Amino acid sequence: MEQGTSCSRPLHGFTLVELLVVIAIISVLIGLLLPAVQSAREAARRCNCLNNVAQLGLALHTYEFTHEAFPPGVTGDAGPIRNLAEGKHVGWIIRLLPFMEEQALERHFTPEDGVYAASNATVREARIPWLKCPSSNTSAYRGSDGDPQVAVSSYAGCHHDVEAPIDADNNGMLFLDSRIRFSDIADGSSHTLLIAERRGSEADLGWASGTRATLRNTSPFPKRDPKNHGDDPTPADPLFVGGFDSDHAGGVVVAGLADGSTRTIWRAISPDLLRQLGNRADGELPARDDEY
Repeated sequence: MEQGTSCSRPLHGFTLVELLVVIAIISVLIGLLLPAVQSAREAARRCNCLNNVAQLGLALHTYEFTHEAFPPGVTGDAGPIRNLAEGKHVGWIIRLLPFMEEQALERHFTPEDGVYAASNATVREARIPWLKCPSSNTSAYRGSDGDPQVAVSSYAGCHHDVEAPIDADNNGMLFLDSRIRFSDIADGSSHTLLIAERRGSEADLGWASGTRATLRNTSPFPKRDPKNHGDDPTPADPLFVGGFDSDHAGGVVVAGLADGSTRTIWRAISPDLLRQLGNRADGELPARDDEY
């Protein structure tokens, strides 16, 4: 070997083809992994939602134990109730505040003034964690009448079994001036819907309002509009209430029955079975659990 000449190993690097192959493999692995991750996240969100419904059900039953009847769906106005920021519209969730560790909100709310009064604006705008489904695409809206943003609820009480205005003659569990006892649930509390998920909408009147914002019926689940990004369109008719729905993947709606249990209801449920769940005393044979 000549003096001054050094010996070294040849350098090897990745070729362009090898690099492209590695990138392709990584892309395939990510493509396989993402659905599993998204599925796990949705399962966690659904579990959280089930817990929210269970907590609301517990509060409703604690109220019933204290007052010997479930809370009225809405008070302070003559029926039928309109989906307008007019009147008092004191909703059932207001009654639950002291049973959900929200005594401060209850103390700052003045029922005599009505939900839409300036004196109750701070309470109306308060966002309560257990009223929000983690899968919901909505959290707060600005009212159509220029009101500041109001906090909304992902959950509503069942006022009737078919589409009808909220009134004192409804056959659900929570409606105008209702005072339902367990003895009034002739079909059995395990076969009667108490609360379930709903989707938000623009001009939503908020969780404090006893309107379609917190009361719904068991009319058939609405058809999904691909252009509708998670919202429940506000109907032109102020007497229209609408049914339940959710933003969960898989076509399920989380619900709470009058016996305190929670479950998921498939959006593909038979309309007759869904209607049957919304009527506390229709006298029909109860549906089996595996039918919904």
